Amino acid sequence: EMSTRNAKFYRIEQLKQIQIVDPDRHVKRIMEQMKKDLRLSVEPRHIECFDNSNIQGTNPVAACVVFKNGKPSKRDYRHFNIKTVDGPNDFASMEEVVYRRYKRLLEENEPLPQLIIIDGGKGQLSSAVQILEGFNYNNDLISLAKREEEVFKPNQSVPYILARGSYSLRVVQLARDEAHRFAITFNRQLRAKGMYKGGLESIA
Repeated sequence: EMSTRNAKFYRIEQLKQIQIVDPDRHVKRIMEQMKKDLRLSVEPRHIECFDNSNIQGTNPVAACVVFKNGKPSKRDYRHFNIKTVDGPNDFASMEEVVYRRYKRLLEENEPLPQLIIIDGGKGQLSSAVQILEGFNYNNDLISLAKREEEVFKPNQSVPYILARGSYSLRVVQLARDEAHRFAITFNRQLRAKGMYKGGLESIA
């Protein structure tokens, strides 16, 4: 057991050293590992992750965060007001934002991500699949369910779980958490504006 522990420690230290000395090699290693662990067709150099937010059923919004080479690319983050859905409907909201995001990217001749991550389970994943099929999106798509951190893929009824502590799980969790944080922050900003406006109207 001790030798196994020492071997793990050595591998971690070796990886840290590679990251310092050769960051490109470090990124390459992470991308190769993610491709293997997530069973992807290509390395996920460009990842986009979606989450919806409606606090107490008001101001439904969504967020799309972007990761490049395993790290957040904050200048590429986008948030959305939900326009076509009445009330809290997570599936319909996901359809709307996925449609709007990739319709725009295609119109602007921007590259599509190698991997799209949907926050949620089978239902949210199915909503995204319906839209992406219309865009002939042939890259990888997964959803991440919060409770057990289960990974769902289209056309696979049984989810799988990534190894605890793995880089792959950490990157996927970070993307999901960033999307969640970005969506909630935008929702709170809208609610605060609404309360402020309502307060002014009542004073008037």
